[in-house]
Amino acid sequence: MRHLPHMITRRLAKRISPTSLQFRLTVELIAIAVLGVSGVAIWAGWRMEQTLISVHKQNLEYIAARFPEQVELYREMGSVETGVKATIDKLSTPELLIWVRSPDGQILSRPSAINSSPPELMNGVVTTDVPAQPTVFRFGDRYVVLCGNPLSISGTPLGQVYILKDITEDQMRLNAGVHSLILSSIVAVVLLVIAISRRIRRALQPLQQMSQVASAVSADDLSGAKLELDRAPDEIVGLAQAFNEMLVRLSGSWDQQRQFVGNVSHELRTPLSVITGYLQSLLRRGDNLSPHQQQAVATASAEAERTIRMLEDLLDLARVDSGNLHFRLTPILLNTLVMEVAQMSQKVSNRQIDLFVTNEDVMVCADQDRLQQVLINLVDNAIKYSEPDQAVDLVLEKTEQQAAIHVRDRGVGIALAHQQRIFERFYRVDESMTRSRDGTGLGLAIAKSLIEGMDGRITLRSKLGEGSLFTITLPLWKPQA
Repeated sequence: MRHLPHMITRRLAKRISPTSLQFRLTVELIAIAVLGVSGVAIWAGWRMEQTLISVHKQNLEYIAARFPEQVELYREMGSVETGVKATIDKLSTPELLIWVRSPDGQILSRPSAINSSPPELMNGVVTTDVPAQPTVFRFGDRYVVLCGNPLSISGTPLGQVYILKDITEDQMRLNAGVHSLILSSIVAVVLLVIAISRRIRRALQPLQQMSQVASAVSADDLSGAKLELDRAPDEIVGLAQAFNEMLVRLSGSWDQQRQFVGNVSHELRTPLSVITGYLQSLLRRGDNLSPHQQQAVATASAEAERTIRMLEDLLDLARVDSGNLHFRLTPILLNTLVMEVAQMSQKVSNRQIDLFVTNEDVMVCADQDRLQQVLINLVDNAIKYSEPDQAVDLVLEKTEQQAAIHVRDRGVGIALAHQQRIFERFYRVDESMTRSRDGTGLGLAIAKSLIEGMDGRITLRSKLGEGSLFTITLPLWKPQA
């Protein structure tokens, strides 16, 4: 039972992150509650024990102080021994034992009840150095208050008077009360733990809602995202309002950025196409140009064409962001498409493309031109980042629910730190690991957008020095009955 708060704390730790505010507040308040309740219980138990012992001690001190007077009173009826015996018989009870011992250790007088006392009690008393002040002792299962004082009658020392009071029953009742107090404290701590954890979880629920909204917000739904909190504290309501205003500003900035990229890409494509045409015409008719001039014009033409390709990629991404990129989804046979891509890439690059196609017909509902664009891009990347003598594998597989197209190379590979960002726009792996600088850093971002637009997924597995594996998965086409 005493380990129950620790069990609850461990369960909370499993459900809540140890670094979260909810966990820290819960643990701190539980610790304060446990310390507070435990402190009160310990103090209450100690106070009860002190009250009980104090009463018995005062009783023994009173008896010890009046004992010589009682002996003097009863002495008038006879000898000193008669007075001592009469006083002991007068004051003794079943719980209170009094005896007198001479300086040489002989017991001068004692009550008859002492003979019926438990042997372990009397043996313990005999071997104990009895203090002058009443003190609590435990002998076996018995609790007693014991004291010993010198006894003198009319200035004549008679020895020591010992007073013992058995408080076992009172101590047992006290122990039972302390146990009940401990049990009540444990129950109170458990109830406090449950109440505190629930209250903190409820108080921090608006922050969890904010976290969920922030995690779900993407660039496509900034304008529609809004955090609405009911019956939240004023501080959290103010934070939610600031969060909503931030989303509005981000949405406006993102729309302006997309519009700017689309407009610039569209406006620059036409003049660059004109420049490329003039440069190519100059190369065809530039017989009077020197080799250095011809090389400069060829370089300018290649860079202009590369810039045009990048602008076209930017336009595609702008259409994706604005939702204006439309797909012509039709049932297509992937077996034929994959074979055409392999033949086309092998002919253009003069590199070996190993094709592995399942014997089953694999039908998917997709945009054939867009899917072909993605496959050509992946195969082209695999060729660029592998050695000339290394083949590229193009594999088509079919499962019960989906089709999978794998593009595998055995090139330099991609480090794990870069794999999470490889599909981001303009992100490129370290130039020292690449074989070509012709890319724009947009090809994989466009491929991801196109595949997701066709309800598919594109993933990457790679290892440095062993190559990369890009996988496209698309749901199988199921004709309607």
